Amino acid sequence: MVPTAADCVVKTQDIIVRPETAGDVKAIDVVNLSAFEGEAEARLVETMRRLPGFAPELSLVAELNGRIVGHVLLTRVPLQQEGGRATRVLALGPMSVVPSQSHRGIGSALIRAAIDQARKLGFGAIVVAGHPEYYRRLGFEPAAGRALGSNLRVAEDALTVLELQAGTLHGGGRVVYPDPFARIF
Repeated sequence: MVPTAADCVVKTQDIIVRPETAGDVKAIDVVNLSAFEGEAEARLVETMRRLPGFAPELSLVAELNGRIVGHVLLTRVPLQQEGGRATRVLALGPMSVVPSQSHRGIGSALIRAAIDQARKLGFGAIVVAGHPEYYRRLGFEPAAGRALGSNLRVAEDALTVLELQAGTLHGGGRVVYPDPFARIF
C-alpha cells in the first residue's frame, strides 16, 4: 500500500511523518541498525510487531526527500495501579534517526507526531525510558514525580511520562513493559 497525503500525521517543508506500511519494514531496520550501531533495537521492533500491543498506526516513519530517515514506535502497555486496576498507556521506543540526518529536528517531529496520534486515538499517557533531558523538552516529566515506576532496570530519572488525558496517572502505578523491552533494558 502506498501512503497518501491523508495518511500523513505531520508534513513540514521537508519531512513527512506517517504510519509505517509493510513496504517500510526493511528501511526501518536500516534506520535502527544505523542509529543504534547494533541489532538490539531492530530486533525489538521486529518482535514488537508480532505482539498483541502492536498497531501499525502507532509505528511512525519520517521521510526526507522520499527516503525513510527516522522511526518511532508506540506500544500499548498496562499501567498497574492500586487495587489491581490496570490502565492501558503507551510506551514510546525505540525512536531512531539515521545519524547523517540528526540535528535536523526529525526526532522531535516524530515524537510530536506520535503524541498527536496517541491523543487522536484516545490514549491517556505515554511513558518513555530514555534520555530525560531530551524528552523533557518535548513535554515529558519525571515519572517518579507521578509516583510511577516500571519493570525495567533503568535509572529512576530515565523514566519520563506525558499525561495526555487528565487523571490517567492519578495515584501512580507501575508500567509493565513487554519482555522484549526488559531484555534490552
